[in-house]
Amino acid sequence: MEDELLVRRLGWAGLELAFGDDTLVVDLFEDRHALAPFVEEVTGPLPAPSTRAACALVTHLHADHADADAIGRALSADGLVLRPEPARGDDLDRVATAAAEAGLASLAATVRIVTAWESCSVGPFAVNAVPAVDGFGDPQVSWVIEAGGRRVLHGGDTVFHGAWWPIATRFQPFDAVFLPINGAVCDFPHRQPPSPLPATLDPLQASVAAAILGAGVAVPIHYDAIHQPRVYEQASHPLRSFLAAASERGVETRILEPGEWLEWDA
Repeated sequence: MEDELLVRRLGWAGLELAFGDDTLVVDLFEDRHALAPFVEEVTGPLPAPSTRAACALVTHLHADHADADAIGRALSADGLVLRPEPARGDDLDRVATAAAEAGLASLAATVRIVTAWESCSVGPFAVNAVPAVDGFGDPQVSWVIEAGGRRVLHGGDTVFHGAWWPIATRFQPFDAVFLPINGAVCDFPHRQPPSPLPATLDPLQASVAAAILGAGVAVPIHYDAIHQPRVYEQASHPLRSFLAAASERGVETRILEPGEWLEWDA
């Protein structure tokens, strides 16, 4: 039997992708204690990758998507980190990414900056950075990953943007797309006045993005684990709303619990 691309949800926005003996991770995050200001109860760590990874992909450098300690533990000795460019501006502009910048700089791994539409090969994986938009203006990319005839997209925590169409044009078909659905509305001290608009895809927007991308299956990520009224408020019933909106658009969905592997349709 030929090798097949295997995909496992690690919780929040984290993914593990395996093909044969090769593994990479995306937006690895394990330390829930880093989220203490944004959750009412801190529980134990999220699932860790099942084996050492050759590469860690990072969509952006917020604490819940770029856990440098977890990345350091997950990578093999000659591991590679692919990440977007640093945030520009003064210390206030960089406050949300400063900790991850320092953490990644301390790793023994090779860390490489990529920009939108840049492609590279990591073992059997073809990795493509594609456009994404961060809700606070910090640099972000999404990742298109291919191996063994399968292609998936990881959307980080992007907002809705016009690049869905050129992404679809260049890379369709997608066997699976992993998209944030929590539609977080945030009120942070360093981002004032606050906006009532979501800083991530909300359930409706995620369903529309999945439809534009022609997703074989859409898997929701980035919901429920973080919610703090008046600071970081997710959309009401994000999973139920996403499933309903996706159904209206004829988009097949799959729910993966943390630690669960995606099973492809025959």
